[in-house]
Amino acid sequence: MLNNVHGILMTNQPGYNLKELSSIRSISSVPYGGRYRLVDFVLSNMVNAGIVDIGVVLQQGYQSLLDHLGSGKDWDLARRRGGLRLLPPFSMTNTQQHNYRGMMDALVGLRDYLDEIKQDYIVIADADVVANIELEKVYDQHIASGADVTVVCSASYTDRPGYATYYTLAEDGSAAEIVNKPVGYESLNVYVVAKAKLIELVEYAAARGLYSFSHQVLANKDQLGLKVVPYIFEGYVARFPTVADYFAKSMDLLKKDVRDDLFNPAHPIRSKDRSDPATYYGPDSKVVGSMISDGCVIEGTVENSIIFRNVKVAKGAVVKNCILMKDTDIGEGTNLNCVICDKAVTIGAGRTLSGCEAYPIVYAKGARI
Repeated sequence: MLNNVHGILMTNQPGYNLKELSSIRSISSVPYGGRYRLVDFVLSNMVNAGIVDIGVVLQQGYQSLLDHLGSGKDWDLARRRGGLRLLPPFSMTNTQQHNYRGMMDALVGLRDYLDEIKQDYIVIADADVVANIELEKVYDQHIASGADVTVVCSASYTDRPGYATYYTLAEDGSAAEIVNKPVGYESLNVYVVAKAKLIELVEYAAARGLYSFSHQVLANKDQLGLKVVPYIFEGYVARFPTVADYFAKSMDLLKKDVRDDLFNPAHPIRSKDRSDPATYYGPDSKVVGSMISDGCVIEGTVENSIIFRNVKVAKGAVVKNCILMKDTDIGEGTNLNCVICDKAVTIGAGRTLSGCEAYPIVYAKGARI
C-alpha cells in the first residue's frame, strides 16, 4: 500500500471537442458506462493503491464534479486527516483566472499546497483516462529504476495527431525521445515523482513562464538532467478527444473482455452510490447486447446500447446503437440509431433520428425533441 504517496488529480484537460457533453461540465465529470464519471477511474486507481490523501484541482465548469465527489465518502476519503481535498482554481502565471493552460501552470498556482504535502512521493494524473491501472506496480518500477519521473504509457493510440505526447525507449528502458507524433508509446499523463523533485521542477517552470509538464519540462529532460522512465501499461485504455471517440469507447463496454479488464473485482472502480429500484421490463420489451442500469422502465426494444439510470423507453420505441443518460425519456414509436442523449432529454412519440458511428447525433442536457 502506497502510504508514502500523495495524489493530485487534474480535472480539466485542453484539446477536447465533446460539444454538448462538456459544455456544462468539466471533462472529468462526463458520464460514462451507465453509472460512472470519467474521474471515477483514476480516483479509484489511487484509492485501490492505498493513496488516501488526494487533492482534486478544480477548473471551469466544476459544479457537476462537486456534486459527484461530495465529501469523498464513496471512495472512503471522508477523513478527519487527509482524505479528499478540493483545490479551487487559481493561476499565478495566467491573467485569466480559473483557466490553467497546462499541468505546470496549475502546479505553480498550488505551490503552497505542495509544501504542505507530508508524503515523499506524488502521483499526478489527468482525470480523463479510463483504465484500471495498478499504481503500486508503477511506484515499484519508479523506485527500482531510479527515475526522476515515471510516466505511464500505452501502446494504444488515440489516433488524434497533436493531442497526446509519445515516448520512444532507449536500450535501458528510459525515454529516448518525447515527441508529439504517434511513435513508440502514448503518454496517459499519469506521473510518479518525488515531492522534492516536483517542487524543483515547479520552481523551474515558474521562473520561465512554462505551463506544460510534458511539452516544456519533460521534453527538455536532457538539459535538465532528468531520468524519465516510461511504465508500459498493457491493459485497456479509453480517452475521449472527440464525440466519435466517446461513442466508440463507450460501445467498447459491450465487449466482455473490455468489461473484465476495466471492472476487475480485485481493483474495483468506485462511483457515487445511489439506491435505485430494479429496472422494469415490460411484457413486450426486447433487450439485446446492451447495458441497462437500475431504475429504468423498458417497454420497447433496446439493442447494442448503453442505458443509464432512470431511463424510460416507451412501447413500440426502438433504440439501437445509442447512449441514453440518466432520466432520458423516449416516447412511443420513436426510432433512434447512433444517438447520444445527455441527462434528462425528452424525445417525443413517433420521432425518427439516425446518426452514424463517426457522427452520432448528440442532444444536450434537458433537450426536448
